[in-house]
Amino acid sequence: MKKTVRDIDVNGKKVLVRCDFNVPQDENGNITDNRRIVAALDTIKYLIENNAKVILCSHLGRPKGEFKPEFSLKPVADELSKLLGKEVKLSKDVVGEDSVKLSNDLKEGEVMLLENVRFEAGETENDEELSKKFASLAEVYVNDAFGTAHRAHSSTTGVASYLPAVSGFLIEKELKFLGSALENPERPFVAILGGKKVSDKIGVINSLLEKVDTLLIGGAMAYTFFKAQGYGVGNSICEEDKLDLALELMQKAKDKGVKMLLPIDTRVGKEFDPNTENKNVDWTNIPDGWEGFDIGSKTIELYKEELKKAKTVIWNGPVGLFEFDIFAKGTNEIAKTLAELDAVKIIGGGDSAAAVEKAGLASKFTHVSTGGGASLEFLEGKKLPGIEALQDK
Repeated sequence: MKKTVRDIDVNGKKVLVRCDFNVPQDENGNITDNRRIVAALDTIKYLIENNAKVILCSHLGRPKGEFKPEFSLKPVADELSKLLGKEVKLSKDVVGEDSVKLSNDLKEGEVMLLENVRFEAGETENDEELSKKFASLAEVYVNDAFGTAHRAHSSTTGVASYLPAVSGFLIEKELKFLGSALENPERPFVAILGGKKVSDKIGVINSLLEKVDTLLIGGAMAYTFFKAQGYGVGNSICEEDKLDLALELMQKAKDKGVKMLLPIDTRVGKEFDPNTENKNVDWTNIPDGWEGFDIGSKTIELYKEELKKAKTVIWNGPVGLFEFDIFAKGTNEIAKTLAELDAVKIIGGGDSAAAVEKAGLASKFTHVSTGGGASLEFLEGKKLPGIEALQDK
């Protein structure tokens, strides 16, 4: 267990909080989705209420170590000011004169935001000098950016070597739900894995085969499993160099007594187009020139029946091309089934989180993870440097 902001005295202290404000914007710099900002509010408000002097920091996009106005955090500072009902000052630099002056002038309960940490070239290299400069701004460090916890950067791990380092409430929640689901799940424990490539999920499949009762496979990676068994997949995405691996994973599931279900039918389209001609076909019968884009209607029913028995479900990766309405049925039906299910239901970040948001069902889940890559690595059983750097209870 990692210490949280509750376990440390912040009264009157300058507290540097690493947040994940990497939010999408339109061409005019307007934030189109503020969920990541809203997710950080509990920690920020706690610090304000406990008389801390709050210094927030985050990355935005990939400016590659130089100042680029389109990657400024000004829209984030404006949005935060609105949400908190008090001014959040933005420093003109990251760890330069302006940020030092603003942080020195901070009063208890006030909040400032450093400019985009990735304007500093040393950030992504976990540069020691930069880490020391971050540390010199504050007396306590709080990491609340689960989405970047799998990266060893100056603002996520480096700074933690020089200050008392604890987690915010968002990371606490992530560790609580993802951790307990993996370590002590109520059974039956079912995992749904989608996404494009088997290669992206090898570690996760291997790790989950040690823990789950049932594994449901969807998304484009299913076609690699089909091909491995000797069936044609038309123009579907398929990793030719991973066919042996697919067979090995199927064998491992058998050896472990894990029920591994693959689609029994699939919805195919003529081309990658939201209005393409499409039809439902048996998985052994994908026609040449067609491409699989979603699980089929029989598979939807099969998977729904399996999910209805579950007491713990982890879902990572949509089971079809949900961005196109004609291929969103599989993902939407699974989301609806889970929404009604009385079980612990966890979405492992990334596209599956976007899919349940799009379907308007996010509130029906026990936990929707904020970190795509980080939650994947956590599910794989890897140590996350941003978490490891924090103090243990």
